[in-house]
Amino acid sequence: MSNYKEKFEKMRIAGKLAAQTLDMLTEYIKEGITTDYIDKLGYEFIRDNGGYSAPLYYRGFKKSLCTSLNHVICHGVPSDKRILEEGDAVNVDVTAIINEHYGDTSRMFCIGRTAIKLNNLIDVTYESMMKGIKILKPGVRLGDIGNEIQTYVEKNGFSVVRDFCGHGISTTFHESPNILHYGTKNTGMEIKPGMTFTVEPMINAGNYDVKMLNDGWTAVTKDKSLSAQFEHTIGITENGYEIFTESAKGYSKPPYI
Repeated sequence: MSNYKEKFEKMRIAGKLAAQTLDMLTEYIKEGITTDYIDKLGYEFIRDNGGYSAPLYYRGFKKSLCTSLNHVICHGVPSDKRILEEGDAVNVDVTAIINEHYGDTSRMFCIGRTAIKLNNLIDVTYESMMKGIKILKPGVRLGDIGNEIQTYVEKNGFSVVRDFCGHGISTTFHESPNILHYGTKNTGMEIKPGMTFTVEPMINAGNYDVKMLNDGWTAVTKDKSLSAQFEHTIGITENGYEIFTESAKGYSKPPYI
């Protein structure tokens, strides 16, 4: 994996486009718009910037991005029937393909005033992702990432979803290794320079159990508790890591000022 410079250059471009898409969407995501409108804007922005939306037609998925509202954990399908309302929180998950490389990232957005517990959940979810990322360097084991996230999340009274995980990504949307967001220190594969993968914890306010809806995509909390998620695409360097999907506007978590 020593010669990964070219791969990283392409991953930077794809990651930048995915992050720019979320930056662009930020001003539009407010009360009164549909999740389908978010999807259309995202699709057009990626297309107009020379990319392609990876989720579109992926295993039959009909939309260009995922919009996961409130108690939806992930893979929420944008709809022209769902209008955003005051107090909602939505995760928007964008994956852009450009030069055959993938950039995958998601952020939470709050609609108007949101409940304190929801805000707390969102903060803890973001911080847990960053704690999992900040330890990354060659020699760290995959279990260490999950351990960092799980320890922090459970200390704050929330739970880590087990049914979904981060994943390797480069010229394929989902490849090995799987990146679990829970785990035991010093277990799992050793991280090496040149590896590229996502860290994307899904955190629930209640229990971590998942229920799948009949559409075959939408995953919700079984106990109907709120859920939150953030995601970055990462590359492992000789002595640390690089985040390919950082916001050019400095947006990290709500509120986006």
